[in-house]
Amino acid sequence: MTSDSMYAEDKELIWRGEHFMNSILIVEDDDSITELIQMNLSKEGYPCTCAHDGTEGARLLEKEHFDLILLDIMLPGMDGYTLLEQIKPTGTPVIFLTAKGSVEDRIRGLRAGADDYLAKPFQIGELLARVEAVLRRTGGKEDKLILWDVSIDLDSRQVTKDGCPVILTAKEFDLLAQLAQNRNVALHRETLYKKVWKEPFLGETRTLDAHIQRLRKKLNWEDRIKTIFRIGYRLEG
Repeated sequence: MTSDSMYAEDKELIWRGEHFMNSILIVEDDDSITELIQMNLSKEGYPCTCAHDGTEGARLLEKEHFDLILLDIMLPGMDGYTLLEQIKPTGTPVIFLTAKGSVEDRIRGLRAGADDYLAKPFQIGELLARVEAVLRRTGGKEDKLILWDVSIDLDSRQVTKDGCPVILTAKEFDLLAQLAQNRNVALHRETLYKKVWKEPFLGETRTLDAHIQRLRKKLNWEDRIKTIFRIGYRLEG
């Protein structure tokens, strides 16, 4: 191993204290509002994914797990109420963001299953406060995941197998957390790379593939972390 690669490995281990933030899906057809929300949520550390209509939002929900959805009502194609019906079985909390601000509209939205309702125009500070409140109330991500003989503590970023510690680099832990929190879902390489490395995916997969191989070996999960042809990876079981 070169001195540079040893330094990179040590640097990853130093970053163990970093916490996973709750991921948020924004379904909004107004680009200026989407950009404003995404910019401010990103500043607070929330990973954001954007959809510009209900159909795109539904497609993203089939591929990825989100901890909160900010949902406009008046969307092209599939409206917010229709998409909400698809979201409800997953248990993912939803905040309606809409220009329909009458008392009757608020009552309808909350009775339909939304966890909160914010009328446009709104102050960004109020939106951030409501996001924090809903995530706090609904619990956000679980602190600990138990998968077979492996325990993953998302708060302390510790992993054990059969009660024995498993030493992972920061990127290996982040990758494991993504797979574990989306169990039985095929995750695209691009999605995994963006969420774990926090930078644009340019098509080169060797780094991601090498981390997957190390995870398989360290956890003895060769039969659980499946390669999905032309897509990416899935944790099965």
